[in-house]
Amino acid sequence: MKLEEVMKALEEMGTEQTKKTFLRHGAKEPFFGVKIGDMKKLVKYIKKDHDLALSLFHTGNSDAMYLAGLSVNPKLMTKEELQKWVKEAHWYMIAESIVGAVAAESPYAIELAIEWLKSDDELIEDCGWSTYSHYLSIAKDEAIDKEEISKLLNYVENNIHTSKNRVRYTMNGFVIAVGSFVPSLTVEAMMVGQKIGKVRVDVGDTACKVPLATDYIEKVEAKGRLGVKKKTCIC
Repeated sequence: MKLEEVMKALEEMGTEQTKKTFLRHGAKEPFFGVKIGDMKKLVKYIKKDHDLALSLFHTGNSDAMYLAGLSVNPKLMTKEELQKWVKEAHWYMIAESIVGAVAAESPYAIELAIEWLKSDDELIEDCGWSTYSHYLSIAKDEAIDKEEISKLLNYVENNIHTSKNRVRYTMNGFVIAVGSFVPSLTVEAMMVGQKIGKVRVDVGDTACKVPLATDYIEKVEAKGRLGVKKKTCIC
C-alpha cells in the first residue's frame, strides 16, 4: 500500500466517538479516531514495510503514528530515526506505547532509555522509563544489568512523587516491570512499591487508574507468571 492509500483507509475507519475518547485521554490533532483493533487490520496489508512505516510516523497524524509502530521493523531503526520519533511523539500514548516499545526492540534500547529518562522534557523522560520497562518484558535475564536497575529503583523511590505528571505513571510502571519480569529483583521492587505507595497521576477526564505496584506484582506472582517474558512488546 502507498502512503496516500493508508491515510485514506485510516480516515474511513475513524469515528467521532473514538476521537472524543482519545481527546479525553490527551490526544493531539491531527487524527481520525481509529480504534487500535481496527487499525491492526491494516497491518496484514502493510506487513513490515519499513519505509512506509517511517513515512506514516512523520505525517504527525496520531493514528498514522500508532500504525507506524505496529508495522515498522524495530531492528532496522537507526538511532537517529528513534531520536526523531521521540521528539515528534506529541502525546503520551505515542511516546509510551509506540516509541517506547519500538525503541525497546531496537539495538539501542538501553542506551536511549537511559538518555531519555534523564531528559527535562516530560514526554521524552516518560518515553525513557517506558522504553526500559518494555525492554525488561522481552530481554533475557542474563542480558539485564541488575545493578543499574537497582539504582533506578532507588531513584524512583526518592523522586517519583515530585516528578512530572506522566513520568510518575511510567516510573510506577517501571517498578511493576522489574517486579514482574526480573524475579531476582522482585523482592526489591516490592519493597520500593511499599515505600512509594499510591501514585497520583492526572489522567484527565477518564476512568483510568494508576495501579498499585505491590498489588500488581502480587497478582502476577499468584498466576505463576513471574519472569515470564513476552515475545514482543509492540501491540
